[in-house]
Amino acid sequence: MAIAFTLIKTAKLNDVHPQEWLTWVLDQIADHNITRLDELFPWRYAARAV
Repeated sequence: MAIAFTLIKTAKLNDVHPQEWLTWVLDQIADHNITRLDELFPWRYAARAV
C-alpha cells in the first residue's frame, strides 16, 4: 500500500491525474526499454501533455 500511495501522491504533486497516468504507464511498460524507465515518471507524463 505504501508504494501505491507514494505513486499517487507523486502524481498529484506533479499536477497529473493519478489514474490517467497509471493507466498510461501500464499501457507503455510492457514494450518499454528498462534502461529508459525515467520516461514513465509523472513529471515526464505531464510534459508530454503540454
